[in-house]
Amino acid sequence: MSPVTAGVLQLLALIAALALAYRPLGDHMARVYSSEKHYKPEKWIYKAVGANPSAEMRWPAYLRGVLAFSAVSVLFLYALQRAQGILPGSLGFSAIDPDQAFNTAASFVANTNWQSYYGEQAMGHVVQTGGLAVQNFVSAAVGMAVAVALVRGFARSRTGELGNFWADLVRGTVRILLPISVIGAIVLVACGAIQNFAGIHEVGQFMGGTQQWNGGAVASQEVIKELGTNGGGYFNANSAHPFENPTPFSNLFEIFLILLIPFALTRTFGRMVGNLRQGYALLATMGLIWIGFTALMMWTEFAHHGPALQAAGGAMEGKETRFGIGASAIFSVATTLTSTGAVNSFHSSYTGLGGGIQLLGMQLGEIAPGGVGSGLYGMLIMAIIAVFIAGLMVGRTPEYLGKKIGTQQIKLAACYILITPALVLCFTAAAMALPTPGDSMANPGAHGFSEILYAYTSGANNNGSAFAGLNADTQWFNSTIGIAMLLGRFLPMVFVLALAGSLAEQKPVPETAGTLRTDKPLYAGLLVGTILIITGLTYFPALALGPLAEGLAS
Repeated sequence: MSPVTAGVLQLLALIAALALAYRPLGDHMARVYSSEKHYKPEKWIYKAVGANPSAEMRWPAYLRGVLAFSAVSVLFLYALQRAQGILPGSLGFSAIDPDQAFNTAASFVANTNWQSYYGEQAMGHVVQTGGLAVQNFVSAAVGMAVAVALVRGFARSRTGELGNFWADLVRGTVRILLPISVIGAIVLVACGAIQNFAGIHEVGQFMGGTQQWNGGAVASQEVIKELGTNGGGYFNANSAHPFENPTPFSNLFEIFLILLIPFALTRTFGRMVGNLRQGYALLATMGLIWIGFTALMMWTEFAHHGPALQAAGGAMEGKETRFGIGASAIFSVATTLTSTGAVNSFHSSYTGLGGGIQLLGMQLGEIAPGGVGSGLYGMLIMAIIAVFIAGLMVGRTPEYLGKKIGTQQIKLAACYILITPALVLCFTAAAMALPTPGDSMANPGAHGFSEILYAYTSGANNNGSAFAGLNADTQWFNSTIGIAMLLGRFLPMVFVLALAGSLAEQKPVPETAGTLRTDKPLYAGLLVGTILIITGLTYFPALALGPLAEGLAS
């Protein structure tokens, strides 16, 4: 079987698995977030934090809950890293430096999981399991809660109430993420992923010296890393490491976990607003972009010019022979079109155009299908922009799901789509203009520029993957990328929740003959075009200086 055929068959198997899980999981999540029942373990959690899960919240109160919980999480994770040297199970590792501890705390709380350290050489068992793994769960649940609050904004009318943040947070963790993670961890252990609390031990000779490895609760952390679109690896090699991703089957299973909830949330959206066709329209938009990017990535990596690449069957540099080009390309697109950031190959070693696809996937806003929760609310923001553009074309007030899209809604949506590009481009410009950050680049010219552009794109979009080749463990990059991650995560949430509140207060608008049908293929095509045009106009100059220049020169 040719590598191309193997890659296509894996893609088809992945689509089939996602299709089978789409309806039951989407309906289950709709029931979870619509339920008024509280399980006993959930009541214990509410009592511990002093929350009343039955109290409805308007958007400012909901936002305060998001920000307060996330601020406490940052402080706790920072303190845990700084105290690592005196904690049991530290494996002899010392406390994390202040700038790196801040970067890591911001990264995991923001669901970014950017890592400027070697996991197996820096973090002990307590920090890994009690700090990083916990944030993998709750940061994903925060994103899901914000998405559900926006969905309620569309579903409700004549009220500003969006539900209860603490109830949404706990239910998302206890009823959705935790059960799937338990099953997924068993599957990964069966595939060969490790799950223990072993210390550091020698495993043999390596390049004239002794090679050492430490164990860890890897399988349990790996599954929520993918399921929650987090991406932080227990080991520096991330999902290319055999302890995290042992076989081609585990590789495909991990891609499935990455895409599972973001795609299924479109079903949840359709169920909660009472119109499944609206969910299918968003699903079609996400799926079209994802399949298009995957096909384009496989083409660039399989068909790149050059005798060495042709002899190897494609651009094999930086890719695991266990997985090959096809599975690596599928994984790469899945992780950059979501906010996952996990890698099973060396992104910096992709072809110039392949690196451009990775960058563009993040710059779309990671909405195809995007992160857990963040992908859905990002796509709904773009849906509002597309409806507004369509309304301008025909000269009528735009509407979406029976809600008028007026001046207030468009201002909030515009602020949402401008935040991340501003962070990416301003920080990239500053890094290129100052002398010190440029010293971290391992490559000159267009590729070196792509390394820095990728770092800030990954941070501000809460992706977390690295182009590599860039020494990001410096005070400049730890501090600025940490700031970009926090602002890129929580500022958009402000506008999402404000938008949800304004929509929930509206009176439904009856559908007329002039109402744009947003559940038809025509609208899905308009939405795809809107996403690509807005992203292209925003980032094309930067992409032209980096991956496009490199790709055209090769």
